[in-house]
Amino acid sequence: MHFTDSPALVRLRGATRCHPTAAGEFRALDGVDLDVRAGECVAVVGPSGSGKTTLAHLLTGIEQPSGGTVVVDGQPLHALSQDALAEWRGRRVGIVFQFFQLLPTLTIAENVMLPMDLRATWPRRERRPRALALLERLRIADQADKLPAALSGGQQQRAAIARALANDPALIVADEPTGNLDSATALEVMGLLAALARDGKTVIVVTHERELGRFFTRSVTLRDGRVLADTAAPAAPQASVSAEARA
Repeated sequence: MHFTDSPALVRLRGATRCHPTAAGEFRALDGVDLDVRAGECVAVVGPSGSGKTTLAHLLTGIEQPSGGTVVVDGQPLHALSQDALAEWRGRRVGIVFQFFQLLPTLTIAENVMLPMDLRATWPRRERRPRALALLERLRIADQADKLPAALSGGQQQRAAIARALANDPALIVADEPTGNLDSATALEVMGLLAALARDGKTVIVVTHERELGRFFTRSVTLRDGRVLADTAAPAAPQASVSAEARA
């Protein structure tokens, strides 16, 4: 895919996020301009406190900008109410967390079905078959009826990725998705996320693990809430999710 020819799925212009503190206003993000196009796999890197997680929160509608604009998949998030943001987030973005955030009392299949249940995006009779198909795609269909505690960390993160895909979002945002995994499992999980981008999803990953750089098409470096560098990565070998899973 030629990213310069594809439309910008994500567009930030002057995006600023401020937090009041005892010492005065703290700018977690300070006038960020950023375009991310359909099918890109973008790393957001930088030291602690650089604004990485705040950027992820703006892209997913968890937080709203104090200034500037944030447009994702044609939707101006800066203009939405909290209720509208929650509705949009449930339908149009998939979020993958460092600590999985699977509900411990639900089976893996039920965890994957939950976004479909909350937003009624699929007919009820289609939800479990869709969840099982996603788990099969992530190679853990045999774990569908187990509780999260019975799975390894890597399996739980695969389940979390399946849940993020449940409502077929255009954008996947992962905040330190490999931070709680061993190095071999981290490579496996990152390979799956990168393959999703090659299959047409837009993937943005907040990470501090620079050794994962080969999986990304771009690396955006933040420092003190500003974009310090925006660097294209060398072309990577092409593979689908299913091919990646067979490796």
